[in-house]
Amino acid sequence: MKEGLIFMGTSRFSLPSLAKLAKEEDVLAVVTQPDRPKGRGRRPSPTPVKEWALKEGLRVLQPERLDETFLKELEAMG
Repeated sequence: MKEGLIFMGTSRFSLPSLAKLAKEEDVLAVVTQPDRPKGRGRRPSPTPVKEWALKEGLRVLQPERLDETFLKELEAMG
């Protein structure tokens, strides 16, 4: 039986781990850093983890702070 989990990561180095877990487990959500300005135009750019997770149809959470409110949101997921 697959068990639900919440993945936390941001860089492309965490993508192989996320991909393997997504094949073997029920990923309830992916937590990654908020989009940050990048390049000359300083346009907000998503993290590699966010791009991959959205492509795979996973729920993405990008909290500014890991505070009590956010922790309650995670607890509500199960």
